[in-house]
Amino acid sequence: MISQETKMERMSTEYNRLKAKHPDSIILFDTEKGYELFGQDIEVGKKILNLDTNHFAPELMEYYLFQLVKSGKHIIINDEIDVYETKLNSRRETHNPIENNDMQRKKKEKTPQEEHVKTTKSAVDETTPKEKKSESQSATQGEAAERKPREPQMVTVNGDKVTHGHAYQSKTNPEDWYFTAKINGQQLKPQKMDPADLAAYQQKELTVPQLMERYYPTKLMPRVPDVSYQVANVLPGPEGNLTIDKFNVYKETDETRADYGKYKFYAQVGDKKMSTTASREDLNAYFDRVATPGQLVERNFGDRLHLQSHYEQFRLPEGIDPKGIRVAKDKEDNKWKVSVDLGEGRGRSSRREISFDDGYSLFKTQTATREQIAAKYLNDEIGTKLAAPLSMEKSASMKM
Repeated sequence: MISQETKMERMSTEYNRLKAKHPDSIILFDTEKGYELFGQDIEVGKKILNLDTNHFAPELMEYYLFQLVKSGKHIIINDEIDVYETKLNSRRETHNPIENNDMQRKKKEKTPQEEHVKTTKSAVDETTPKEKKSESQSATQGEAAERKPREPQMVTVNGDKVTHGHAYQSKTNPEDWYFTAKINGQQLKPQKMDPADLAAYQQKELTVPQLMERYYPTKLMPRVPDVSYQVANVLPGPEGNLTIDKFNVYKETDETRADYGKYKFYAQVGDKKMSTTASREDLNAYFDRVATPGQLVERNFGDRLHLQSHYEQFRLPEGIDPKGIRVAKDKEDNKWKVSVDLGEGRGRSSRREISFDDGYSLFKTQTATREQIAAKYLNDEIGTKLAAPLSMEKSASMKM
């Protein structure tokens, strides 16, 4: 097995070789960490992609590749052994004006010849089988050229066209089915289908637009203005406005951490530098640009920043009396905990420890209420107990 040090030496040697041959290109290495930058390209990554590290995850490749191409960069991808250039070369060749002019010239030269053949055939019906085959091929090519593009199965609020939406069966595990589609010609990552959705789709009870809403919801949401990611976002804090100086996504590479290998949000707000594991929904919202950095910071770091707007999302179910909420320090372990009275016949909930930040927001900045703290920690338990039927003993005592 090749050691990490040997791999780095090989990649460094390969980078220098490629850089000497393509000094204006960005060299990306496909490694276990994801896509990695070397040498002077690291500075380019920091400047154009706003990276804090010299690598990024494979799932981010499409977005970062777009940003590099948009900035006019040429990219070469190296998988540590086989070096291959991206499709940019083929695109450049496709858009080569000299070749295009030659092709157009050939088409123009060919058209009179084809017309001459058709005229001759109509005048004299002595065409050989070979000529008939040539005419048939020309007619088929003409029909293909006139064929209309595939009609979209739906158009999103952003004007993106959804095509090729379909379900397919896994070859490795036939029990699994996946849904996928294309947006503006780009293939989406397949999503494993729920068996109930598959059955409904096969019975034509679910349409492609409905499946898009279930498996690619952020693709259908309106995108936020580009300026939201180009300027610093501002949030109302407990003591004035807070400016988000930095916000991005990275993959945890520290193998000693419990969240190793997971994607995380990093935010710098004033003198606070924070990170947290990102949910799939928020990651999609980030990459599809349907949520601003301010909104994502509010969702993921609102408690640490003691934002009133963060706690507004937590509400107790109807029927719970706020007077039954208790936030107190546990005498046994000296930790602050919250519990709530569920009403007659249901008793009290368990006591849940609250975080330091939530306690600070409740007692110090007063940007959170007791009801919101109880909802944040106890709503799942409250919902389960309210849905469960009362025991016979409790029902009888209530009637008496």
